[in-house]
Amino acid sequence: MIQLTRLSKTLRNHHFHHHSFNAFQSPIIRYLNVISKPQLKLFENRTLFRFRNVEFTRKTDYFPSRFQNRYFYLFKQAKLTSRNSQTVLLTRLLGVYEDNHQIRRWHPGHGFTETQFKNGDVGALQIIKQMLSYTWPKDRPEIRKRVLIALGLLVAAKSVNISVPFVFKHGIDHLNKHTGEMLALTDPTNTVMTVGISLMIAYGIARAGASFFNEARNAIFAKVAHDSIQRVANEVFTHLHQMDLFFHLNRNTGALSKTIDRGTRGINFVLSALIFNVLPTFLEVSLVSSLLYYRFGMEYAAVTLGCIASYSAFTLVITQWRTKIRIQMNKTENEAGSRAIDSLINYETVKYFNNEKYESNEYQKLMEKFTDSSIKTTTSLAFLNFGQNAIFSVSLAAIMILATKGIVAGTMTVGDLVMVNGLLFQLSLPLNFLGSVYREIRQSLIDMQAMFSLLRLESKVKNKPNCFPLIISSENAHIKFNDVHFEYVPNSPILNGLNFEVPNGKKIALVGGSGSGKSTIIRLLYRFFDPQKGAIYINGKDIRDYDLDTLRKAISIVPQDTVLFNNSIAFNINYGNLECDMNDVIKAAKMSYLHDSIMKWNDSYETNVGERGLKLSGGEKQRVAIARAILKNSPILVFDEATSSLDSITEQNIMNAIKIAAENRTSLFIAHRLSTVVDADQIFVMQDGRIVESGDHLSLVVKPGSLYASLWDKQHQIDR
Repeated sequence: MIQLTRLSKTLRNHHFHHHSFNAFQSPIIRYLNVISKPQLKLFENRTLFRFRNVEFTRKTDYFPSRFQNRYFYLFKQAKLTSRNSQTVLLTRLLGVYEDNHQIRRWHPGHGFTETQFKNGDVGALQIIKQMLSYTWPKDRPEIRKRVLIALGLLVAAKSVNISVPFVFKHGIDHLNKHTGEMLALTDPTNTVMTVGISLMIAYGIARAGASFFNEARNAIFAKVAHDSIQRVANEVFTHLHQMDLFFHLNRNTGALSKTIDRGTRGINFVLSALIFNVLPTFLEVSLVSSLLYYRFGMEYAAVTLGCIASYSAFTLVITQWRTKIRIQMNKTENEAGSRAIDSLINYETVKYFNNEKYESNEYQKLMEKFTDSSIKTTTSLAFLNFGQNAIFSVSLAAIMILATKGIVAGTMTVGDLVMVNGLLFQLSLPLNFLGSVYREIRQSLIDMQAMFSLLRLESKVKNKPNCFPLIISSENAHIKFNDVHFEYVPNSPILNGLNFEVPNGKKIALVGGSGSGKSTIIRLLYRFFDPQKGAIYINGKDIRDYDLDTLRKAISIVPQDTVLFNNSIAFNINYGNLECDMNDVIKAAKMSYLHDSIMKWNDSYETNVGERGLKLSGGEKQRVAIARAILKNSPILVFDEATSSLDSITEQNIMNAIKIAAENRTSLFIAHRLSTVVDADQIFVMQDGRIVESGDHLSLVVKPGSLYASLWDKQHQIDR
């Protein structure tokens, strides 16, 4: 039996990147306390511990595709027969829960926050059906017209294409019978020779005509394909913005962007391939096989069908093998791209700690994995191409031998040999392309599956069927939190029976130590999450009954961490209310004491702030956030550490502006610096997810043993 302290020490010796050790450790220790004294044995090197014949390892060089996260312990070897016991074990120790429909992960600090649909959730037929619906939209008759025209050109192109070898055959036969002056029509022989030349010209015209119909078809269908891609991309983008905060907190933005990019490119390829290559190829194969059988007998048709069957079977088997390699290559590419984006976004943090070499090494490791996967992909493609060419070459040689025997026997002409050769060669082009198409369709379906699965995800926070708009004024916005309970992780409450009210037009402050749940209150008020118990009311009605758009429109916020768009300063201020004009933007900038700083810049309001606003100081970004909130002009104002990045002089100016903006409005201040809320109508002091004290500043600061007074004294000692 190993003591839990030894287990904790062993766990501590393994590095947990990005997550707090305590946050990860607590559910493990809590679970070990409630099970019936499990026998645990420590192992050296990678093995962490064994529990009921289950070995847990820290293994980062191989990740099962359904987990796709190297920071979780992997289920390496299990002999548990009970599905329920496996589920419990995976859930509490590995951080992974899997059921018939989705995979969920335990995330330190957030609980089960990530949901991924299994690969089979959206089938190939469902994907194709959904994709084709975009090519035949009910509300776009001009798109339907283009589809019909393109299909007509397709039929014309294939008809002309099939006739080309026959025209060539007759031309060869005529030329083979006669020699001499080609253009003199003075005798029947020369006339026949001229017919041969005419047939050669017809052959050229037929080939040119087939090419013309193909290119015209592609040009007509281009708008259909791009319109479909645009509609799908816009639908996915809109859907992602409708997802809840749980989804976005636990998604890698770089990988998500690649998923959408690959999915839309897959639509473009599958649309073109399916409609203009796959079906026409099967039609052409059927016609050629039938014509060979009808003209020359079963042997020729058998060789053709045998070639097609062998070619298709070989392509199918090898492509399925290559698909696994391609999936691994995509995965390593995603990891490398995500790491690069994450590192570049956190450029300043890398510089602070002189970790450029570490970042370069980590990126190099991921790129080496990607290179290995890419080499395997290229090598397997070369093997596939060689096998396809070998099969076709053997078949071509066989059918040419049969044709030669026919010429010797006098049952076939030289033109027949040329026609058979031309038909088989003509068949090789779509067949060869079909092999490539199959490979790419497989990959495109995988990419589209990942994208369309995003559309299948549902937000946990959404409008009720019979919700109604929130209509309030600046003087009429009463907020009430009634017995609100909320937790990110089961059995780890953040808010525990929270009760308080924000009366109409009053300034209310929430103060307390870090982790007391202050910022969570804002997220609940905005309905980024819903409480597990209790309710939040605005003007006497549960906010879950209000329309989400009108609810969020009624609230302005100055967040603690302001992230700006890579655009002009004017755009970032105007983002608070896109209906406002430049005069309103300037007015809001003046109220937030930002205008004078902007006018000192070379491009003034057109100055680009850089990615995430990196060109601005912390105080300038904070003032942009305040200007946004002022511009939005909502009845309810929320300030989350609104002056946390400002110097004392600017803080006083900002507080004056905030006081003017909050006049006669319902305002909620989340404050760490208590000096900013001394004028609040009422101050609520939070601890462990509940209100422990309330009152105005004077009453709280003189109250014996007051937590607020203790915080006030500590801050004044620091200020001194």
